[in-house]
Amino acid sequence: MPKPVKADPTSPTQPDAHFPPTMVRVWDPLVRLFHWSLVASFVFAWFTANRVEALHVWAGYAAAGLIFLRLVWGLIGTRYARFTSFVTGPFRVLAYLGAIVQGTEARHLGHNPAGGAMVLTLMAGVLGLGVTGWMMYTDTWYGEDWVVTLHSVIAHLLVVMIILHLAGVLVASFKHHENLVSAMVSGKKRAAGDGDVA
Repeated sequence: MPKPVKADPTSPTQPDAHFPPTMVRVWDPLVRLFHWSLVASFVFAWFTANRVEALHVWAGYAAAGLIFLRLVWGLIGTRYARFTSFVTGPFRVLAYLGAIVQGTEARHLGHNPAGGAMVLTLMAGVLGLGVTGWMMYTDTWYGEDWVVTLHSVIAHLLVVMIILHLAGVLVASFKHHENLVSAMVSGKKRAAGDGDVA
């Protein structure tokens, strides 16, 4: 389990009041490519649904394929990409959410516990969309109303979760004075300081 680190004023990796903060690489290229490709696939699938069926289907397959790639990378990838760096139990997630309400949450260099839970939720949702979408084109479940309904429900729940995810990103960016969207583009974040979780 990652532990909070204390700032060493003599270390070149720690922020200093007289110099710009040191930036460190957190998100590797594959994580960033996965993130933005998944965003594009979901948006494309959403706007082609019930309009351009073939494109909608291929966007869905692309999104599902990205999830499988991320699952593998979560096991063998770089430090902050691995599930072991951000997957925690529900009690830790609830404790972190409580700390946010109290304004005492620690800044995490990688995903914080709530962010990690959201990553898993979004991945499960996209995978559920892919599975139900595939089911709709099989002989067994073709034309089954419950499959169509489930596919639609998962899609709309995902939109709600994406909105919550964006809200969390904005809150964390504001409270910890860093642009998390930019970090997912450049891969870099401010180095861990006093009280941060590296």
